[in-house]
Amino acid sequence: MTTPESNPTNKIEIADLGGGCFWCMEAVFERLPGVVSVTSGFAGGTTENPTYREVCTETTGHAEVTEIAFDPAKISYAKLLEVFWQAHDPTTLNRQGADEGTSYRSIILYRDEKQKLLAEKSKLEAQKDFHNLIVTEIVPLKKFYQAEDYHQQYYDNNSSAGYCQVVIAPKLQKLEHKKVIEETPQVKK
Repeated sequence: MTTPESNPTNKIEIADLGGGCFWCMEAVFERLPGVVSVTSGFAGGTTENPTYREVCTETTGHAEVTEIAFDPAKISYAKLLEVFWQAHDPTTLNRQGADEGTSYRSIILYRDEKQKLLAEKSKLEAQKDFHNLIVTEIVPLKKFYQAEDYHQQYYDNNSSAGYCQVVIAPKLQKLEHKKVIEETPQVKK
């Protein structure tokens, strides 16, 4: 984990990405060198301060997303986007695996014009790797809402749970094999 002492510029940037279940995305991104922290939450909707239960009703407009704090001297926003395309299927509308609904949509929420342009460029590049059309939304971030505490570091705290074993662990193994992320036993808190 990066600390202020190991980041002499103290420059931290934020990326907001949703690729289905935030537990899966959090487990992937927290294993990348240069990522300072990953927070699971909600964005892209209209309900203020939504709860997980409310988002699951599919009435808030929010997607499950991860807010990724990173040191741009160690990992770029463009690199985070490369991992994002590999960590989920951006060609399925409102679903990832068995998780279905608008809260599981593929979404990039940009914070400024630079992020928007990088996201659009990255999406065009990534399309070459997919037979089907990428349906990922690229929209401005209005507000990020942190999910309840029990959703944070979910995989690291619940790795023996069924969902973690059947869905998240194979995803991490695939990405480790491709050398996209570091080996799994890393926990950042």
